[in-house]
Amino acid sequence: MNSTASETWIILGATSSMARAFARIVAEEGAHVILAGRDLDDMKRTAADCRARGAAGAEAVKFDARRPESFKAPIARAKEGPGSINAAVFIGSMPDQVAIDADPTLIRGVVADNFTGPAEFLHRLAPLLEERGAGTIIGVGSVAGDRGRIGNYVYGAAKAGFATYLSGLRNRLARSGAHVMTVKPGFVDTAMTWGIEGMFLVASPEKIAADILRAARRKRNILYTPFFWRYIMAIIRAIPEPIFKKLSV
Repeated sequence: MNSTASETWIILGATSSMARAFARIVAEEGAHVILAGRDLDDMKRTAADCRARGAAGAEAVKFDARRPESFKAPIARAKEGPGSINAAVFIGSMPDQVAIDADPTLIRGVVADNFTGPAEFLHRLAPLLEERGAGTIIGVGSVAGDRGRIGNYVYGAAKAGFATYLSGLRNRLARSGAHVMTVKPGFVDTAMTWGIEGMFLVASPEKIAADILRAARRKRNILYTPFFWRYIMAIIRAIPEPIFKKLSV
């Protein structure tokens, strides 16, 4: 039996390129897939594709990180699915920092999409994983959360908060046999990064999705993907603050 054949995967932010690539992989291995996001029509097409690829089941449900009333439906559907319950969080938004500087009210949405919304959802899901003594949570953050940079420090701050939350949740769920992995991708070829100047070493969503599932199977705690971003960010974190303040990175 394939490793995912007796699993149910909740995929939050299922309209993103990385999420669709991840859904295809677990579908091909026979998992039951619950796609959760804002664009129901888009997710229905992805669900049909997942079923064609061999998913035990695939369905789309409305989810909005800014609307807590939408959090119940994916969890309720997961309870009805087979095997262990797992969740992969691909939600995120990254307005241009210049736009945020001009309109600070945009910060609320950035924090809700990248941190507080996913964290509240996972906090509602956690007791179910504890009860069953199994399951995996994958939280996709960003290398932007490793250090505040002038170009996207609000987005980075939200991702840093989410990473800290995942660290604590990992500590909590390890006691019951469930696992939490934090993912820190570098630049990925997605709608979020299209048109941004200075992009380099851009990875495909399919490459990132494969890395994520492989690392989750190995119960990695933190994954930088592609791998070399671990070393790039180690250098960036090591730059003394007086020097870092003068850099445009």
